[in-house]
Amino acid sequence: MEIAGESMNKHFRNSHLADSKEGLYLQVEESTGIRRSETDDDGGKTLEGAESESKVYIAGAQTVKMASLNVSAEELSCPVCCEIFKTPVLLSCSHSVCKECLQQFWRTKKTQECPVCRRRSSKSELPVNLVLKNLCESFLTERNETSSSGSEEICSLHSEKLKLFCLEDKQPACLVCFTSKKHDNHKFRPISEVVSAYKEELNTALKSLQKKIQHNKKMKGEFEKTVQHIKSQVELTERQIKQQFEKLHQFLRDEEEATITALREEEEQKKQMMKEKLEEMNRHISALSHTIKDMEEMMKASDVCFLKEFPVSKESVRRSRNKQPLPDNPERFDWFECVLGSEGFNSGTHCWDVEVKGSSVWALGVTTASNQRKEGVFFSTDVWCVSYSQYGWTPGSSFHVKQKLDRVRVNLDYDRGRVSFSDPVTNTHLHTFTHTFTHTLFPVFRCFDSLRILPVNSQ
Repeated sequence: MEIAGESMNKHFRNSHLADSKEGLYLQVEESTGIRRSETDDDGGKTLEGAESESKVYIAGAQTVKMASLNVSAEELSCPVCCEIFKTPVLLSCSHSVCKECLQQFWRTKKTQECPVCRRRSSKSELPVNLVLKNLCESFLTERNETSSSGSEEICSLHSEKLKLFCLEDKQPACLVCFTSKKHDNHKFRPISEVVSAYKEELNTALKSLQKKIQHNKKMKGEFEKTVQHIKSQVELTERQIKQQFEKLHQFLRDEEEATITALREEEEQKKQMMKEKLEEMNRHISALSHTIKDMEEMMKASDVCFLKEFPVSKESVRRSRNKQPLPDNPERFDWFECVLGSEGFNSGTHCWDVEVKGSSVWALGVTTASNQRKEGVFFSTDVWCVSYSQYGWTPGSSFHVKQKLDRVRVNLDYDRGRVSFSDPVTNTHLHTFTHTFTHTLFPVFRCFDSLRILPVNSQ
């Protein structure tokens, strides 16, 4: 009750104060510091600090009225919310209040009484004041039309010129708003002063924004440079990748060509190897043919000769059938039981002794390194040697020694082309070969059982 009463008293006090020119001026001066100046031609008073073309005229309780309606916004304001009536209802005391404001007031006070005169109402549902409602709607319509016509800005509530600015509500206000309860104890400033301060504040913010936009433009330029750099790097990397892959492709092409070349060479080597094997097989067949021929001739000989040669022939046949599984090196003998000395001679005089008493078959001498060692043709050419067999048969062109010996001395005089053989035990000469030597000669040894090479005396 006290709050509503105080609000209504202030409303009536403000209305009463507005009836007096002097009272309205005092309110404006106390709140804004705006001072009165000279009286204008129409009898109204201007306010210092307002715009020169905007004058406030005081003409009693209502300052400016709508031309067509002849009513002010103050007269159409709700005594509770101080706004233009919205669905005004009529109480039994003849006061009108917004329907929502009245219901809120009743809920707060918990009693049905008039907010203005405190008279109790017996009705909960009150009739709408249609005349006042229509008047408010017409007032709002005409005011909106006036505002939209582009004329000077006026207050939407009181149709007064907006000359002041409320610092608490942060919105423009007219002189009627200044005296209303809504702006009670609020501070006001002239609009021009506030606009100047706000423009200065916006200018400061604008400068900050301009600096930011300059910074952003600079960053944008840097980003564009970075994008261009990335593009350049990608192009460079792409070229490098293509170059590397081109090198790889060339490497693969070279490897392919080298591999195919190696394959062709391997093919030729294998063909050559098979050719040599075929030649070797032909020689083996030829040697077997010779052996068979020798066997056939031996079988045609007399019984005594047959019996003498039979062990040798049998051994030859056995070795032909049972060859050891040894590597087929070019230096290896595959038919005769022979080896060559590791040192060759192409000048000077050389001599060595060989102990042969433990062997039933042996051959000693010299030969060339190029002599054919495969099959049974070794002793056919380029061999200068003496041989012994207790069975009576010796190979090729070697000199056959009939008596069994303990030692044999070989004496080579390369420069004179002579190879001599002797028995060092009895100092007996055995045989001498003469020949003009043109190749390096190597000692050659053959035995069935065993022999021992004694120290060599060389000059």
